Amino acid sequence: MATAKAAPKARKKAATKADEAATAEKVAAKPKAAAKSGKPKAKPEDIQPPPQSDSARAAPPPPPPRGDAPPFPPFESMLSPDQLKMVETLSANLARAAVTAQGAIAEAALRQADRPAALTPDPFHVAPALNEVMTRLAAQPDRLMRAQADLFGQYMELWQTAARRAAGEDVAPVVAPAAGDKRFNDPDWASNPMFDLMKQSYLLSSNWLNGLIAEVDGVDPATKRRVEFFTKMLTDAFSPSNFLISNPAALREVVQTQGQSLVRGMENFAADLERGGGQLAISQTDLAKFKVGENVATAPGKVVYQNDILQLLQFDPTTDTVCEIPLLIFPPWINKFYIMDLRPENSMIRWLTAQGFTVFVASWVNPDQTLAAKTFEDYMVEGIYDAAQQVMTQCGVDRVNTVGYCIGGTLLSVALAHMAARGDKRINSATFFAAQQDFAEAGDLLLFTNEEWLQSIEQQMDQAGGFLPSQSMADTFNALRGNDLIWSFFVSNYLMGKEPRPFDLLFWNADQTRMPKALHLFYLRNFYKDNALTTGKLSLGGERLDLSKVKIPIYVQSSKDDHIAPYRSVYRGARAFGGPVTFTMAGSGHIAGVINHPDARKYQHWTNSELPADVSEWIAGAHEHPGSWWPHWAAWLKARSGDQVPARDPAKGKLKPLEDAPGSFVLVKSQP
Repeated sequence: MATAKAAPKARKKAATKADEAATAEKVAAKPKAAAKSGKPKAKPEDIQPPPQSDSARAAPPPPPPRGDAPPFPPFESMLSPDQLKMVETLSANLARAAVTAQGAIAEAALRQADRPAALTPDPFHVAPALNEVMTRLAAQPDRLMRAQADLFGQYMELWQTAARRAAGEDVAPVVAPAAGDKRFNDPDWASNPMFDLMKQSYLLSSNWLNGLIAEVDGVDPATKRRVEFFTKMLTDAFSPSNFLISNPAALREVVQTQGQSLVRGMENFAADLERGGGQLAISQTDLAKFKVGENVATAPGKVVYQNDILQLLQFDPTTDTVCEIPLLIFPPWINKFYIMDLRPENSMIRWLTAQGFTVFVASWVNPDQTLAAKTFEDYMVEGIYDAAQQVMTQCGVDRVNTVGYCIGGTLLSVALAHMAARGDKRINSATFFAAQQDFAEAGDLLLFTNEEWLQSIEQQMDQAGGFLPSQSMADTFNALRGNDLIWSFFVSNYLMGKEPRPFDLLFWNADQTRMPKALHLFYLRNFYKDNALTTGKLSLGGERLDLSKVKIPIYVQSSKDDHIAPYRSVYRGARAFGGPVTFTMAGSGHIAGVINHPDARKYQHWTNSELPADVSEWIAGAHEHPGSWWPHWAAWLKARSGDQVPARDPAKGKLKPLEDAPGSFVLVKSQP
């Protein structure tokens, strides 16, 4: 093998550019002569490498490094001073946001460490239902294969349309959000091809999965409905709108604010964890903007009676004369009464006094462990019976008209059946707002009332000291409308760093009460689980309850879009009474359908004097009217309220006033 010659010594003085160029020309023209002379004509780095073996010659040598290649310029030099400052600010804010989030999570973890372990990893007991549905699907491989082929075909169509759009063609979307779906309202979800592809891909997958579950047959309907509900919860959670990197509006906000939006979002996140005591309690409104008795619940009146479970409020009259028979309202005990007195312009209480009614309202206690043993019967006796008697005493009458709102209406129905069994005629008429008596079609809340779930609730109440924390009920109701009441606020508060807007209705919604153990378990088991009232299985206070024996006039209000007390369920209850029943349906949902002041001129309502066997027949024969249903009800109520008498001053009645409205019970908070 030939040996390599020794490398020549480096020059002491660098050659000029002209010399280098001349040398390069000579080397290129006479390479052999240059090799023989022994005097190199090029720089040391240009010398040919030593001879190699035959095997090594097979692979060409790597190209020599270019000593004259300019270095890549620093990133900072590519930006203007303003751009550089923006990048630095953005980086600093992202770091601040990360530190804030980490600190909040660490603090929450420390708080949770002091608490007992979770009662069950599957608190809603969906795993057995899911296993049953999946087993049934596995037993139908042909259906599963068709479904998979259908999904693949839809994705092929999506990819083709995406390619055509990239080529500049105007194409229609393969799939679009459902009507009312606000998650993809930002224009970039449609105008930006990347976000549009993510949106459509998500919608195809989520629609396919939810549809697959819905089409399973051979499974108990309640079991399938439970799986459908939680599958939708899961697919809603994985929407690309819920993640910063895939939400165009949130990304735009980060860029425009140089990361400050994310800092604010993580500060909101930390504050909500703190407010929830280590559990995330998402703020839906600015709670600091409202104060009960100052800018909500301001209708003037007096507390004229009080017992362990309620304060009885009588409101000041606003007319010279009033109807002889007073009106007593029982709101749900899970919420506070001022849903009917949020602001003067939408207050039902103020509107009723303006129509010439003497208005009383039960303000339920916010119970703690000392009232854990209060039963459903206690609420009937100390609530319905006692309050009605006090109203009769105050007004010097022998009858009252009553209203039951939501579960307050269920309690009132039980009391009416109990009174009917005993021949008690103190209640002249009853009106029900979004209230249920028959729970066979009680909506998605039925999914939370199997025996396993009830046992978990009981353990939770025991752990809390004999009551159900208000946040637990709030979480359950929020889950029924997750996109509206959870994820929309998650995106707005945390990803975009916005402060929740002041909204009186959401302030009231957050001001929920606790549930005594005995009362709440009786309600869930006997109504939601067993549907005992309308099936003749419920006994209370020594009487078997039968709604068909209730012969007094009944007015029933339902709402078209109510997801808590669906109109089908409310209608079944209306037909259970034995006397004359007037059924109406309002537009909107559980709250807005009820609290709809006529001056707002919103929504509509339907009336039908008949009460056929099925609600679909009632709807077919109903007449639609614009605006609120309140005037229709007021006319019905006034016809059953007696003659006109001088207006009643709550400060001058037979009952001595205890304090001004709204009273002290309503001020008790469930959370600090």
